[in-house]
Amino acid sequence: MDVKIAPSILSADFVNLERELGRIASADLVHVDVMDNHFVPNMTFGLPVVERIIEVAPVPVDVHLMIEDPDRWGPGFAEAGASSVTFHAEAARAPVRLARELRALGSRAGVALRPATPVEPFLDLLGEVDMVLVMTVEPGFGGQGFIDGTLPKIRRTRAAVGEAGLDVLVQVDGGVSVETIERAAEAGADVFVAGSAVYGAQDAAAAIHELRELARGAHRHD
Repeated sequence: MDVKIAPSILSADFVNLERELGRIASADLVHVDVMDNHFVPNMTFGLPVVERIIEVAPVPVDVHLMIEDPDRWGPGFAEAGASSVTFHAEAARAPVRLARELRALGSRAGVALRPATPVEPFLDLLGEVDMVLVMTVEPGFGGQGFIDGTLPKIRRTRAAVGEAGLDVLVQVDGGVSVETIERAAEAGADVFVAGSAVYGAQDAAAAIHELRELARGAHRHD
């Protein structure tokens, strides 16, 4: 199981985004949170800004839709060239149809779950997605503390992926840092969204390297 580090630009300097993207050129992905102030109590970027991010980013763009109507808006981000588009299970009206549409447009399809949303109702859909995002904080704002109560859900998700013999990534987002990444990796996560742990560091590349090595070490000790 390889490790992917996906810094979140939610913790970046929005006025200097191109420069901030350059700071994370050694990452595997850049995580872009799209919020509409309806599904979550915050607002970030719309499609035109994300299109430009995709054009200038040094690594593939991982779009996380925290919006009320992903069925309508999600395909536009895939058409813009996002490497992956993740929608919330709580918001999608037709998750299988949406996932298939995203894949048909060339993006990986991800399904995200809030901390209190159980994974079990969605396990039969694992073959329709490329990634499951287990939120390890309540979505909406950066800088929150990691919720350890999500670790059993990460384990159940990883076990279900393994039992089904599928190539599905398990992503965690929220409170990921040098203090928490090993616990998430041991539970079965392989894609780690880190905001302030990377952008709050003086040397973002060194922070990315440290996070990656900690996660790899945790996987080796499984």
